[in-house]
Amino acid sequence: MYIVRCVDDSLYTGITKNVERRIVEHNSNNRLGAKSLRHKRPVVLAYYEMFTTQTEAAKREAAVKSWTRKYKLKLIEGFNPE
Repeated sequence: MYIVRCVDDSLYTGITKNVERRIVEHNSNNRLGAKSLRHKRPVVLAYYEMFTTQTEAAKREAAVKSWTRKYKLKLIEGFNPE
């Protein structure tokens, strides 16, 4: 599960098996990136979590998507990747 910050300062939440590849897809002119992000490039990875199953990741994504922007920003603020 990942969150990217768009050039317009909006946030986008998604899931993927390969975060680095997905960011490249979102920032490229190909059909693989999310259509909703095409006019919000470039996007920058702001947060990510890793899960053992896609089901767990999808549940977390759904939960985070239901949050307000304020809570998402607090999550991002406390993020410290190792």
